[in-house]
Amino acid sequence: MAFAPDGCVPAGLTPLDEALVAIRSQLSSIVKQETVPLRHARGRILARDLIAGVNLPHSDNSAVDGFAMRSADLTGDAAVTLRLIGQAAAGHPFGGVVGAGEAVHILTGAPLPEGADVIVMQERCTANGSTVEIHSYVKGKPNWRQRGEDISLNTTALAAGRRLRPADLALAAALGSKQLHVFKRLRVGLFSTGDELREPGEPLRTGQIWDANRHLLRCLLEQMGCEVEDFGILYDDPSQLEGRLSAAAQEVDLLVTSGGMSVGSEDHIRAIIGRRGTLDIWRIALRPGKPVGIGDVDACPILALPGNPIAAAIALTAIGRIVVDALSGAAEEPPVSFVMPAGFSYDKRKGFRQYLLGDLTRAPNGASIGLAQAKQGSAMLSTMAASSGFIVLAKECERVEAGDLVSFLPLNGLWG
Repeated sequence: MAFAPDGCVPAGLTPLDEALVAIRSQLSSIVKQETVPLRHARGRILARDLIAGVNLPHSDNSAVDGFAMRSADLTGDAAVTLRLIGQAAAGHPFGGVVGAGEAVHILTGAPLPEGADVIVMQERCTANGSTVEIHSYVKGKPNWRQRGEDISLNTTALAAGRRLRPADLALAAALGSKQLHVFKRLRVGLFSTGDELREPGEPLRTGQIWDANRHLLRCLLEQMGCEVEDFGILYDDPSQLEGRLSAAAQEVDLLVTSGGMSVGSEDHIRAIIGRRGTLDIWRIALRPGKPVGIGDVDACPILALPGNPIAAAIALTAIGRIVVDALSGAAEEPPVSFVMPAGFSYDKRKGFRQYLLGDLTRAPNGASIGLAQAKQGSAMLSTMAASSGFIVLAKECERVEAGDLVSFLPLNGLWG
């Protein structure tokens, strides 16, 4: 891919928006389909449109407990006495026809009896043996639901590509679906890279650290619906790196690495991608998270993220989510963000979209405002743990003053 900076982005960097357009145009679903029962479908990606085979509701039915009758029998504000000819309940419809001067006691959910076109709420009526007195009624409120007013027969109830939520499964059940056609979960092979890394709990020598990235990225990828295979740590040995990446590429649908994407002498991932496949993008106008690689190793897509944990998480949020959605067959659903006044001041370099770790708080007038954390850095794990979201600053922005409108992206739902 070739990109021309838009005048705002520094030379040699790929504008984030243009990178995302290229990703969307070049990637498509690579996973197969399967059929799963409803109880296992939450969070899965629907592979085929769900077409309604029935109307919802199936028939005209009561929205209240009350009495079904003909509106022609309700005249003026005077009380009306009607002959009570039966009862209708959910699952037990009234089998006759409501004629002039007649009414049927009806419970919520029961089919509307033939001949009736209005239901008067029970509180406005008094039943007395074989008759019912209607004291008053609200004109224009028939109190019943029309057949198909929720979903009409042969219409699309749920579109392919949708990530299934509890309400979607309830709708599918109401339409009589015992199972759904979904895409198989995207299989992701996850690595961390670097000689300095050790597994949590292992003894450390000077200069070594415990690997936090895989634990963070695995959770984020699982939150995106992926099936993650943790391949552990890759040390800075080019032949070992290449061999293990090539072997893993045969087992999974997507490789995700962190580290090794900068320009240091031990940053080998970029070179390996170039030898084993293609590297399409590797420097994005994103802070933190600039060195990001997207390409393939032995025809397996690879997403190579920065080594610092906050930068890796931001790159996965801003870019990796698009990659995962495209490969998984998911229709893209941009995360919900909120525009609100800033409760801070900040100088920013023009040309980069910047993510600041932050929180929501309330101004004295009760309005929500966004606060950036005092400590910002691509390795500040304590700051990330204390934050509830990202404050996202546009590439054109150079200075934020208190009161300026900023975008706040909550982590809840994004990160689980």
